[in-house]
Amino acid sequence: MRIIITGASSGLGEALALHYAREKNDLVLIARREKKLQKVAEECLALGATVEIIIADVNDFTLMNSIGERLASEKVDRIILNAGVSVGHSGGVTPFDDFHRLFQTNFLSLHALLEPIIPKLIEQKSGEIVFISSLASLLSMPTSIAYSSSKRALNAYAEGLRYQLKPYGVDVMTILPGFIDSEMTQKNNFTMPFFLSTEQGVKRITNAIAKKKHFYPFPLRFYLMIRFIQLLPHPLRDKIIYFTNFKKGS
Repeated sequence: MRIIITGASSGLGEALALHYAREKNDLVLIARREKKLQKVAEECLALGATVEIIIADVNDFTLMNSIGERLASEKVDRIILNAGVSVGHSGGVTPFDDFHRLFQTNFLSLHALLEPIIPKLIEQKSGEIVFISSLASLLSMPTSIAYSSSKRALNAYAEGLRYQLKPYGVDVMTILPGFIDSEMTQKNNFTMPFFLSTEQGVKRITNAIAKKKHFYPFPLRFYLMIRFIQLLPHPLRDKIIYFTNFKKGS
């Protein structure tokens, strides 16, 4: 199977690459940090995978579009869109540059890469697109407005794309993890509920992909807590969100 993974130089992307390398897949790993990506590639090769690495910053939309064109010249079995960034939690106003960067990386870069790949998937009448979103996309918190907004936009894009591509036999999946050990979560200076190790997170993600779950939020208890809060009357919901977020964002 030919599997493309973005953000593959560390964290979830690295762990996903190593997981699929053990199954001796044909991997295409994309990331901007060459030394880290090369190290991941060597580990994947040692596990029996075939590996191609592409050094690229996903914020270079012209480059991502050209990479998508090149990747679409061969069959695409699965593409996992994992690259993402956060600016941490803050009670202040997010600077525009940070807001812009989050939307570029977490949302706009996805379509820059997918634009030339989608026609290929339609033509071959098969393939999988996997979006790594976040539980944070379901409830926008006052200390992470930019991140939550960018991931919610991703959810809407993935939903529409799933309906668009279903008639052609293409599966579109949206994975919404909670807090998983990674470079991103290591910057958080507050207690993270239902915190999972990288290995635990990857196991759940790969199981969901194998079962072709179109919408997979986890951990389940965390997701159910969010759903419960969403169903509360607005005044009570506001009190809960204000208490839990400004306490950690201060």
